[in-house]
Amino acid sequence: MRRRSLTASGIVLVLGGTLSLAAPGAHAQGFGYDKLTPVQKRHVSGALAEALGPQRAAPKALPGASRTSAPGCDGRRGADVKVNQNCQTVTDQPLAGRGQAQNETWVSVNPNDPRRILASYNDYRRGDGTCGVDYSSDNGRTWTDSTTPNGFVSGAAFGGKPRQYMQAAGDTSVAWDTRGNAYLACQEFKRGNAVSPDADQSSGIYVYRSTGSGGASFDFPGRPVAEHDDTAGAGTFLLDKPLMTVDAHARSPYRDRVYVTWTTFADDGTAYVYGARSADYGEHFSAPVLISSDSALCAQTYGIPTPHGRCNDNQNSQPVAAPDGTLYVTWSNYNVAQTGRDNRFQVFVARSTDGGATFSAPVKAADYYDLPDCDTYQGTGKNPGRDCVPEKGASTNSIFRATNYPNLAVDPANPKRLVVTTGSYVNRNSNEAGGCAPAGLTSFDSGLGSLYDGVKNGGCANDIVLSVSSDGGASFTGTATDVRKLPVIGGSVRPARADRFWQGTVFTPRGTLVIAYYDRGYGSDETTGFSDVTLATSRDLARFTGGRATSSSMPPPSQFNGRFYGDYIMVDASAATAHPVWSDTRSPALFLCPGTGTPGRPPELCTAPAANASPANDEDVHTSAVAVH
Repeated sequence: MRRRSLTASGIVLVLGGTLSLAAPGAHAQGFGYDKLTPVQKRHVSGALAEALGPQRAAPKALPGASRTSAPGCDGRRGADVKVNQNCQTVTDQPLAGRGQAQNETWVSVNPNDPRRILASYNDYRRGDGTCGVDYSSDNGRTWTDSTTPNGFVSGAAFGGKPRQYMQAAGDTSVAWDTRGNAYLACQEFKRGNAVSPDADQSSGIYVYRSTGSGGASFDFPGRPVAEHDDTAGAGTFLLDKPLMTVDAHARSPYRDRVYVTWTTFADDGTAYVYGARSADYGEHFSAPVLISSDSALCAQTYGIPTPHGRCNDNQNSQPVAAPDGTLYVTWSNYNVAQTGRDNRFQVFVARSTDGGATFSAPVKAADYYDLPDCDTYQGTGKNPGRDCVPEKGASTNSIFRATNYPNLAVDPANPKRLVVTTGSYVNRNSNEAGGCAPAGLTSFDSGLGSLYDGVKNGGCANDIVLSVSSDGGASFTGTATDVRKLPVIGGSVRPARADRFWQGTVFTPRGTLVIAYYDRGYGSDETTGFSDVTLATSRDLARFTGGRATSSSMPPPSQFNGRFYGDYIMVDASAATAHPVWSDTRSPALFLCPGTGTPGRPPELCTAPAANASPANDEDVHTSAVAVH
């Protein structure tokens, strides 16, 4: 997900954390999703793109439909536990994914009671995206759905008047504080007249607190972090990809402070990262603070204005609080001056030592290479303007949007030691001499997608690379080291050359680094486009061990025409147990059998093949409790 910055003219930062723009002039034009530049569209979040982007209908026929008695409520697959507890909705095929999918997962373990866990995700069971939450009180063995009151908002941007307002939501994250309060961050927005009769394109980021119930219920309404009132549908800018952290360290000078970061996509083509903070348990948030400030490393500005510095193209921010109260934020930056066929991008980290009021200049944590342009390698029209994870060989079933992003974790025993992980399509296991090499970027009008030699022949493989700081983020091992020489996680646990992507990263309270990620290093995953989840651990950040968290391989997603599987996963851990959460595609999707549900034929359930999977599948949230040391 990516968001562009506020325009230089007309921006007012209002106390209380509200973003507001002066009324547009008579010449102003709308800036809905269709007005984003191709580069912005490539990196805007999947949740936002699915809600605001073009709605592509699937075929109405059900060729090859097969009757089934499966209720779609299965809760376990081996040791894997289903988190969302709903039974499947029987969905009309043109709306596959709109009434049942759950994806884009986050998880948080209560630091005071590791039996209590929260998981959140994009939830489509109501027919449009919303922010779903489940909670467990028994270390992840069983889960219960929680209904969150998102959609009904009240904030300064709307005159402080409560009203039912937002149509869609997603991009969730959850966290606990030191006193047992739980928090949910949720991005909410109106869809605009491109996909509904209502021109309104208002958007906002809201935080909901659960006090005393461990996630079973949340305060109503959510408290605004950043809002934009666009009732008229001018489309001035879009708020995107928020993530939240809480300083859950009892000895921190900023104990229990709540932080949220996000990207703002503006109509001038920019995308800057902002943050806001709450010192009163999420009741009120500060005015937004610019995080992605200027750097000489941002040498390519794409002809886009630089109202807040040359680093005007950013996305995928994540905040993390250290035990000493330092707040660190990492994000992806795309302002790299490419030379020749090279197409690398970079990961930045900034820090705040005053509770999120100000931030240091960005420091480069690593270079990385993004995943390949989907249209180029999987077939024209499969998922244009997006990156994906192409399987090896002739098949083209893996077409869901995917991008590499950074994760940050701080060692609880040493607040000066940080690790940043990021996926990179070029890494120390790449066979560049044998046919895997960068081949430039697509045109600006195609969104600057990454091109490579060897994508389909097996020479390339995405992996998770590791960069370490021992001086509190002042420098990293990846600051000056080529990404080709950085340690890789997946290739040290499973066969060296297999695609690994979408990692979650955390330290246990005892200082063990835990990383969970999608992995195509099992069975025939690399050629079929199936995936598994691996969990890897390390005590010394040099040697990694790990194993399979999934009990069997998951087929390529077919919901949303196979184009959307979420954008990320996460893992959290207590001292003894890690809890990866992921979107799982092993349950067949259910449809009404053709010809049934008529006066003479009672309704019956059928499965049916999709263009890229047989049968078509659902997206559920699964987890697995894995012992760590």
